[in-house]
Amino acid sequence: MSLSKRCGTPPVYTQVLARIMPVATFRFYAELNDFLPPERRFAEFAYSFLDATTVKDRIESFGVPHTEVDLILVNGNSVDFAYRVQDGDRIAVYPVFEAFDISGLTRLRPLPLRDPRFVLDVHLGRLAAYLRMLGFDVLYWNQCTDERLADISRGERRSLLTRDVGLLKRGAVTHGCYIRATKPRQQLLEVVRRFDLASLIEPFSRCLRCNTLLAHADKEQVRQQLPAQVALLHDEFLRCPDCGRAYWKGGHFRRMSQWIDSNIRTPAVAR
Repeated sequence: MSLSKRCGTPPVYTQVLARIMPVATFRFYAELNDFLPPERRFAEFAYSFLDATTVKDRIESFGVPHTEVDLILVNGNSVDFAYRVQDGDRIAVYPVFEAFDISGLTRLRPLPLRDPRFVLDVHLGRLAAYLRMLGFDVLYWNQCTDERLADISRGERRSLLTRDVGLLKRGAVTHGCYIRATKPRQQLLEVVRRFDLASLIEPFSRCLRCNTLLAHADKEQVRQQLPAQVALLHDEFLRCPDCGRAYWKGGHFRRMSQWIDSNIRTPAVAR
């Protein structure tokens, strides 16, 4: 219901009020448009307001989590999240540049985490296993509160991966990523590209179950865990020091190695 209908204000007065309200112009770039309604995507749009709030609050009011933003230009100058939007501002909002250096401008978050470590929400269990398969340090529990995930992300400097936009809007979260894909392998490729991880992978170096780095083991150390045919055909084994799980280069190892070589080690993904 319009202001004139709710308050009995004449339409002409409403038009005058709209003209004297402060107005700022916003433009969101690249994948940030995924969070906007169709009419605001890839285009400038005007936003009128009464209260002088921060640019962070304005951006999140449009549905864009602050963790997805790494650069804000106001009238051509870079600002931080605390900047208070003013009448006439032209505001350009850019996505995270984990793979690029924008140190000459005002960074909105701490520096990119170039020793990438992650914590994943409860809906991304398969992605957690795939990232561990590539050798990355990944925390995951199938039951964990949003508050706890946000605290771990901040306290341990881990990038929070989630499909929950609201979780990324929590103030405690400084590094995070909204996962757009729904299929686990596509999610993995998305994370590799987003964080520029292709050159950092160390496949099959970490336990898929408990995230611990694996150690070499003699056959006798793991023999009781091995199917009879595996014990006959294989002599090289890895073992998790924590849970004791044994690993060897069987059919699954060969299939996943081929998939990694074809989809992650290729120049198209590594760029």
